[in-house]
Amino acid sequence: MKTLVLGAGATGGYFGGRLAAAGRDVTFLVRPERRRQIQENGLIVKSPSGDLRLKVKTVSDTEVAPEYGVVLLTCKAYDLDSAMNSIAPAMGPRTTVIPLINGLRHIGILDDRFGPDRVVGGLSYISVQIEPNGEILHLGDAHAMVIGARMASQTPALRGIAEDFRDAGFTFRISESIERELWEKFCFLSTLASITCLMRGTIGDIVATRDGVAVMAETLDDCIAVARKRGAGIDESWRERTLVALIKEGSPLTSSMLRDVELGSRIEIEQIVGDMLRRAEVVGVAAPWLKAAYCHLQTYENRRKREV
Repeated sequence: MKTLVLGAGATGGYFGGRLAAAGRDVTFLVRPERRRQIQENGLIVKSPSGDLRLKVKTVSDTEVAPEYGVVLLTCKAYDLDSAMNSIAPAMGPRTTVIPLINGLRHIGILDDRFGPDRVVGGLSYISVQIEPNGEILHLGDAHAMVIGARMASQTPALRGIAEDFRDAGFTFRISESIERELWEKFCFLSTLASITCLMRGTIGDIVATRDGVAVMAETLDDCIAVARKRGAGIDESWRERTLVALIKEGSPLTSSMLRDVELGSRIEIEQIVGDMLRRAEVVGVAAPWLKAAYCHLQTYENRRKREV
């Protein structure tokens, strides 16, 4: 199966690089500067699971053709419109899109553009970043990809993808309940991003305060209430496990959104915090900490745009 990876940034470069190292047929759709970097130095991954330096195939947006079985979409959520324009020429009659994008908002947008039968559910669990020199740094042990059918017609395509993606140097799993798992990650990310950005600290910093545990728990419970009102069957055991991680004493965990704020970068505010807040308002969940975080992050974006 031929796989096209949009970009060779942190997430796409890591998973695409692992697939290429395992001998799979992978091509990266990249901008000219990133293409030059890869041609000169190779695709470089530094990871506890093993470093890579690979010669890989690349194409530009003027060269891509509808010859791929899979398109792995790993852009930032705010770049979705330009990403869809880039991959559109690659969409053949049987091409499946796997979006590894934060939040849920992107799914309906991709459905409208390419048809819901072409867009499966996708999740990644990895902490990874790209350095200015193009090296991809894997920051932990987790490197998992989960995909699942959103409708029965997608099952045959998923079987073919599973054959290609399994045993490719990262953890891979087919989910039988991808909608619930998408909501679970959305709840986790919305809570983590909202509170670490609002408080500008790690989980350990936050829970060491008088009210930190309560604030984190209340925010998670508001997100779960939204998910349940929207039909996601999130059970109490998931809540308990997730809350343990979100209130762990001394935890250095923070959100990638906070790291972006500290760098003065653009953030996925509308696709994570803003989208969860809007969904909360529709179903009647008050979510005061989400509202405070959204106001805080909007203020950050307004100031960032003014100072650019």
